[in-house]
Amino acid sequence: MTETSVAPQNNTDLAKGDQVQYVNELTTLNLGPTHPATHGIFQNILTMDGEKIVAGEQTVGYIHRAFEKIAERRPFYQITTLTDRMNYCSSPINNFGWHMTVEKLLSIEVPKRAQYIRVILMELARIADHIICNGILGVDTGAFTGFLYVYEKREEIYEIYEEICGARLTTNMGRVGGMERDLNSTAIHKINEFLKSFPPVLKEFERLFNRNRIFMDRTIGVGGISAERAMSYGFTGPNLRAAGVDYDVRVMSPYSSYEDFEFDIPVGQHGDTYDRFMVRNEEMWQSLRIIEQAIKNLPEGPYYADAPEFYLPPKQEVYRNMEALIYHFKIVMGEIDAPIGEVYHAVEGGNGELGFYLISDGGRTPYRLHFRRPCFIYYQAYPEMCVGSTISDAIVTMSSLNVIAGELDA
Repeated sequence: MTETSVAPQNNTDLAKGDQVQYVNELTTLNLGPTHPATHGIFQNILTMDGEKIVAGEQTVGYIHRAFEKIAERRPFYQITTLTDRMNYCSSPINNFGWHMTVEKLLSIEVPKRAQYIRVILMELARIADHIICNGILGVDTGAFTGFLYVYEKREEIYEIYEEICGARLTTNMGRVGGMERDLNSTAIHKINEFLKSFPPVLKEFERLFNRNRIFMDRTIGVGGISAERAMSYGFTGPNLRAAGVDYDVRVMSPYSSYEDFEFDIPVGQHGDTYDRFMVRNEEMWQSLRIIEQAIKNLPEGPYYADAPEFYLPPKQEVYRNMEALIYHFKIVMGEIDAPIGEVYHAVEGGNGELGFYLISDGGRTPYRLHFRRPCFIYYQAYPEMCVGSTISDAIVTMSSLNVIAGELDA
């Protein structure tokens, strides 16, 4: 919709004492779905008054893949590969969150060693996720160098994934009941090397941005949201903590032995783009603290639970043991019934509370499965956060929210 008016061409068109009235011209602008700065396939229909945004409306669903419906026809074991295609920037967190949900339904107690290994990998995934968000936020404000510094370290995290499971992006990490395999000496060496090499790079990244006048001018006071409004929308994760609310699932509802570790919950004050950037930076430091503690105190013992009906037996056992072969076949073919139950389990994902609401009717597949995707929830606030700002502000606001299209649509 466009409202227009015709102004006099020159002063000779005016009679003495006449006044000129200009009517504002409202323009509709499509930001996305193919705009590179939207960081995914979703659309924002913005109403502009000159350079100012006066209203907005989101359109989602461009890559909706009906994961929740697909899961109703898949054995529990095969749903893992759906989860890591939601937030593909931190796939292991999705994988382990799903496994913990199934373990809660099955009443499986995972050994301490497996829990610690999961913590290490989830915190590495959190760092990789925040590297993407904050590095690209720098690019969106015109600074490319910092992104290159930290992106090299993300590659090292992917090499650790590759050593553990053979995959990099969509990892299919772990198994229901524990880990597919233990950490070998090479993986532990690579983790220790990362713990040594990443802090100097992160410090340099902070020196490039934290007190950079141009970056501060582009981000302070931009895309802000109050704690009350954030909670009304259902914000969780770094975006909520940036608004001053110290809610973290790892502390409020500990899982996978997070209660064993000491770490701080960074919070902001204003809920703006700068605060979101700073919170994610500090969270990377806290993740390093957790990984150091987990590696140092890694317990001895098995890396998977004694649950042969649901945990795939080791491959070498399948080749020489008839009982292991039978269990392998039954698990892979989805021929083992799950107990009747209704469970919800949440983990602290890269973007907030990632939850799985699972209903089982006693069959071999979920009767109903719902993913609580943090991106889908906080993206609803995006138009409100952009009203009164310019297009360039809208870009950095979206970047600092870290909207991942795969998680948004699912």
